[in-house]
Amino acid sequence: MFGRWLGNRTNRAGRTGPLSAVPVPASAGVLSCRVLDPVNEPVRNAELVVSDAAGRKVVTGGTDPFGSFVTTVPAGDYRLAVSAEGFTPYRASATVGEGAHASLGDVMLQVAQPPALPEPGDWDLDPLHSSVAFTARHIGLARIHGRFNSFAGAIRVGERMEDSAMHVVIDAASIDTAVKMRDDHLRSGDFLDVDRFPTMEFYSDRFVHKGGSRWAISGGLTLHGVTRTVTLDTEYLGVGQGLEGETRVACRATTELHRDDFTITWQTMLARGIAAVGHSITIDLDIQVIPKS
Repeated sequence: MFGRWLGNRTNRAGRTGPLSAVPVPASAGVLSCRVLDPVNEPVRNAELVVSDAAGRKVVTGGTDPFGSFVTTVPAGDYRLAVSAEGFTPYRASATVGEGAHASLGDVMLQVAQPPALPEPGDWDLDPLHSSVAFTARHIGLARIHGRFNSFAGAIRVGERMEDSAMHVVIDAASIDTAVKMRDDHLRSGDFLDVDRFPTMEFYSDRFVHKGGSRWAISGGLTLHGVTRTVTLDTEYLGVGQGLEGETRVACRATTELHRDDFTITWQTMLARGIAAVGHSITIDLDIQVIPKS
C-alpha cells in the first residue's frame, strides 16, 4: 500500500511514480516515510532528524500537510528520529542504497502522557533559576538580545489548572543588553522612561489548555503606563526535584509585543527608510517556581 502511495522502488535506470521527478546523484538514494497518529490521520509539521552511523546530523526537516517526509541522502546506514508535540518520540534505522528508495512506510506515533501538574497552592518564582529575555530587530538586519535582571512573581495553582492565576513584576531599570550606552538610552524617556514607570507588571486572567504540554496564559501587561492584553504561548515542562530535594515546577513561554501598543514610539530612520529599532519585540521566559515558604 505504501508503495502505491509514494511510488515504486526506484533505481537509476528508470524510476516511476512521484519520485521519478526527484533528482538523485549517482552515489545517493531516497529515504521516506509517512507519519500518522493512532487513528491513521497524518501528523503535519512533525520534526525529523536523519543521522549517520556516527550520530552526525545529515538532514533535518518536517512532514508536509499529508504527513509525508522525503529526502535524498548519500548511500549508507541511517537513524531516523521523529518527534511531534503531544506524541512519544519514534526512532528507526534504515539502509539507503545507491539509486534506491528506502521507505520506512507508515510511522505510527503514540500519544504521550502529559507531565504531571503541580499541586494546588501558592508558588513563588525562583529568580536564580529563571530568566526574562527579549529580542529586538536592529537596523533591519541584526537582532539585539537582552534581559531583565530583577523580577519577582507568584502563581496560585487552582484545584483545576484552568483556575490558576499568576502575577509577575519586573524592574524596568534592570534592563541589560551588555552595552551601557544602549541600556541608558533604553531606560530614558525615549523608551521605558524608568523614572516615571519603574516597573512592568503582568496579571493573568486565563489559563487555557491547548493540548499536550501546551498552555495559553492570557492577561494584562502594564508597560510604560499602558495596559494591554497579551497571551503567553507556554510549554509546561513538569515537576522535578532540586539539588536540595525541593520541589520545582518549570515552564517556557514566549510572546510578541508591539512598541506602539505601549506608546513607546521613538524611532530614527536610516537610509532607504530602514528603522533603527524594530517595532516588534519577542519576549522569552524560562521560569522555575518553588512552593511558597
